[in-house]
Amino acid sequence: MLVDSHCHLDFPQFANNLDGVVDRAGEAGVDVMLTICTHVTRFDRVLALAECFDNVCWCTVGIHPHEAASEPEEVTAQHLIRMAQHPKVVGFGETGLDYYYEHSPRASQQRSFRAHIAAAREADLPLVVHTREADADTARILGEEYAEGAFTGVLPLLQLHPATG
Repeated sequence: MLVDSHCHLDFPQFANNLDGVVDRAGEAGVDVMLTICTHVTRFDRVLALAECFDNVCWCTVGIHPHEAASEPEEVTAQHLIRMAQHPKVVGFGETGLDYYYEHSPRASQQRSFRAHIAAAREADLPLVVHTREADADTARILGEEYAEGAFTGVLPLLQLHPATG
């Protein structure tokens, strides 16, 4: 079984041929797709897409680090957990830190990242982490949060330097 563990079926470029995209993925051997939420304000659309493809597609709820400043600041772990009550929601994210583009202030990204981690810990659902040019802070925050209690997740390989751990 092949699983596309990170796709964005809600992105506009797929809107006119979503059935075709999912069909071609199936023809290529992809049996399951996880469409990743990047804006909580667009979560309803992500969830609706997951519901359209009954045994093929599931989703996450989250805020991409680029959107941390533009999404509602009041999004807390409890807010994310409430949104994740639907059986099609299987994780939190895409969340993390992206210092390459600096689309959102670092403090906003870090606050959002910690809220997602707390939700993952409390709801016992995995975290989907995005990190770019922020490996040291990502590793530090993950370590600090893990010390508060275990959680699971998927993240890219971090480039850690001996001086940073």
